[in-house]
Amino acid sequence: MPKQQANWSPYDNNGGSCVAIAGADYCVIAADTRMSTGYNILTRDYSKICKLADKCVMASSGFQADVKALQKHLAARHLIYQHQHNKQMSCPAMAQLLSNTLYYKRFFPYYSFNVLGGLDNEGKGCVFTYDAVGSYEKVGYSSQGSGSTLIMPFLDNQLKSPSPLLLPVQDAVTPLAEAEAVDLVKTVFASASERDIYTGDKLEIVVINADGIRREYMDLRKD
Repeated sequence: MPKQQANWSPYDNNGGSCVAIAGADYCVIAADTRMSTGYNILTRDYSKICKLADKCVMASSGFQADVKALQKHLAARHLIYQHQHNKQMSCPAMAQLLSNTLYYKRFFPYYSFNVLGGLDNEGKGCVFTYDAVGSYEKVGYSSQGSGSTLIMPFLDNQLKSPSPLLLPVQDAVTPLAEAEAVDLVKTVFASASERDIYTGDKLEIVVINADGIRREYMDLRKD
């Protein structure tokens, strides 16, 4: 008789999808609110979006316990930065901090897949996309999570960024107006929730512009 043993993993994947789109003077970050494990829904109303600074927001999918630990760590580091520099961290600085934080845990990683969005020092939208161990890239749009394989081709088709190999370097921000970007995000999530069982229930959209941060919600399918 083959030897049977119980396998235990320190990780889980709680599913869900995140999207971020950078515009000329805005950034849209969105995520669904379903949190699952296997075929069970743990809650239908869990926000995956975390405000890190006045002009910087992070959306995370993956293992939500690790995500929560990561958010707490970043909040503590940001508080230290504010005491030392008497100002908030810029979005590109927060992007580098997040990369460093993930990379120093690379041998026992935070199992979180993040997109970071906000406004840079010039007031232009910026989006940074990550893997679990801190490798990151500044892009015009990105998606992470269980529905990203469905969402990314859709965004590529609608927003195709110029190749980073083209010279002179082209700007990555999307040509869409803010309202059009929000409508596009609603469309991709409605589409993804039809095929991905881990994406659904409700869509939370955060829009960052010169006026501040605004939130919108839209219902997705509940089954």
